[in-house]
Amino acid sequence: MKPAFETPITDVPLVHQGKVRDMYDLGEHLLMVASDRISAFDVVLPTPIAGKGKILTQLSVFWFAQLGMPNHLVSADVADYPAVLAPYRDYLRGRSMLVRKAARFDVECIARGYLVGSGWKDYQRTGAVCGHQLPKGLALSARLDPPLYTPSTKADDGHDQNISFAQSADIIGAGPAATLRDLTLEVYAKARGFALERGIILADTKFEFGEVDGQIVLIDEVLTPDSSRYWPADKYVEGQNQESFDKQYLRDWLETLDWGKRYPGPEIPADVVRKTQEKYREIFVRLTGTEPEL
Repeated sequence: MKPAFETPITDVPLVHQGKVRDMYDLGEHLLMVASDRISAFDVVLPTPIAGKGKILTQLSVFWFAQLGMPNHLVSADVADYPAVLAPYRDYLRGRSMLVRKAARFDVECIARGYLVGSGWKDYQRTGAVCGHQLPKGLALSARLDPPLYTPSTKADDGHDQNISFAQSADIIGAGPAATLRDLTLEVYAKARGFALERGIILADTKFEFGEVDGQIVLIDEVLTPDSSRYWPADKYVEGQNQESFDKQYLRDWLETLDWGKRYPGPEIPADVVRKTQEKYREIFVRLTGTEPEL
């Protein structure tokens, strides 16, 4: 069972707590806070990765501005926050966003530009990825042209489940399903091109969308290393797993342990913490050209 996680904010209603993010109700808006918690194999590990939440938040804010697409962000400047949050400004600075309340579409919207992860496992088993029949003989990490839209269920606990486009239409309706598919592929194409100019392959990513005043907007985090696979383009080799700018280093270390992938997870040693921090910082710097404010 997932435990409750401590938070320094005690006098504002906590309406949702995920593996990494805490969501608070401020009446007209929500406050979304990215902690330094890190999860792997659906288990939040007991050792935080210092600065991780700030990197995730600041990278989302960067991408929201870069994409130019309607989104839920109101402000990430603590000076704009309601007075009730004033005692927590030092904690919130750099790791939080004031966002509009949105009616969330209950599907994860995934764009896949390369054959990897659960898509690779699906392809090996069925020759298809989430209902998309693919040519025979494709290799691990093969580039997919055009990219695939592969939605999944949105699970607050446990694993999201890959579904077909038709199944997503059954969940949210045919019109919204088609719109989210088109928006997902459009945003992915724009972000992939931007990243590639900076020597980074955006292999895949997942988005969440909601509706605000009848308008579909991007919500939650966007194009962070927690929601995306980023690879160094100069080290890409088809047919093998790629070096990545995310928590893959941590996952690889965990795979050497016999811990059952259940709570409570193992403490992370200092050298693994440091290497994981370096991966998150590096992708931020390479994409934005600036250092995160930690």
